Amino acid sequence: MDFKTIRFLTAAAVGLVLLVQPAFSQTYPSKPIHILVPYAPGGIADIASRIVGAKLTEAWGQQVVVENKPGGNAFIGMTAGAKAPADGYTLTMATVGDVAINPALFKDIPYKWDDYAPISTISDAPMVWAANAATPYRSIADVLAAAKAQPGRLSVGTPGNGSINQVVMEWMALNTGIQFQHIPYKGGAPAAAALAGGDIPFGVLASSSAAPQVKAGRLRVLAVTGAQPSKFNPEWPTLQSQGVKDVDASNWTLLLAPKGTPKEIVDKLQAEVAKILAMPDVKERFAGGGVETIPSTGAELDAKVKKTAQQLSVIVEKAKIKAD
Repeated sequence: MDFKTIRFLTAAAVGLVLLVQPAFSQTYPSKPIHILVPYAPGGIADIASRIVGAKLTEAWGQQVVVENKPGGNAFIGMTAGAKAPADGYTLTMATVGDVAINPALFKDIPYKWDDYAPISTISDAPMVWAANAATPYRSIADVLAAAKAQPGRLSVGTPGNGSINQVVMEWMALNTGIQFQHIPYKGGAPAAAALAGGDIPFGVLASSSAAPQVKAGRLRVLAVTGAQPSKFNPEWPTLQSQGVKDVDASNWTLLLAPKGTPKEIVDKLQAEVAKILAMPDVKERFAGGGVETIPSTGAELDAKVKKTAQQLSVIVEKAKIKAD
């Protein structure tokens, strides 16, 4: 076989691949899509999956099935998502903790960021530093003054060891040179209830967990943990605006496909998700839980995860944070 023939056959093969790939994406999806959630029903990742999944079903006429795979610090669901066939029919709805904190907490984590093809960020839930309303604390300055007077004795509740909430608490402690007594609970609801009941003076909670107790007059929000004020209550000041430098964290969700999923399918999913997250009724449903929609490109999501993972790993190491 001469060189000209080889070159012709190679060009023909490449052309065939280019023709087949668009055709493949045009027929996608041709069967039900599954979204794996590494948590039990009711959490933000589960809610995000069901809202987005229902709209994908409407748009494409194929059923989107949400599968909850809780357990093992999200390892079960995340690993299943990473090892699924790379054909666009099995996706994973993760949280910032799964991709930016777990790798710093565990040495033998069974999945890594490079195992996925990022599709889009989905939602962002701001967190708040809250105090029991019966306490005298009305600002972060009050908290810092009390903590300096009683090093390591002021209790702060969070949804658990290794949570993004604990990372925020430790981040604040490191940046101000103070110490708190961390009280981990088994979820946001128990932590909020304990704070509202006066068992602890402070808590770092999702705004959605704190909101009902704030409305009932049992909790007082002293700060939001993001760099920008909450869109749901702009009157809440940030930690940064009260002298706690650099702290900028929230609990966001992200949609992933297995590594190797054809780019045409990833792009098709990203474009449709962006449309969904811009819909007024979808925004309203998320906002009802104090959550904002934040669509992105896959490249933007990749950069966000890598930056956040690097940032939070430093906090985990310095504060010697351990998971349950």
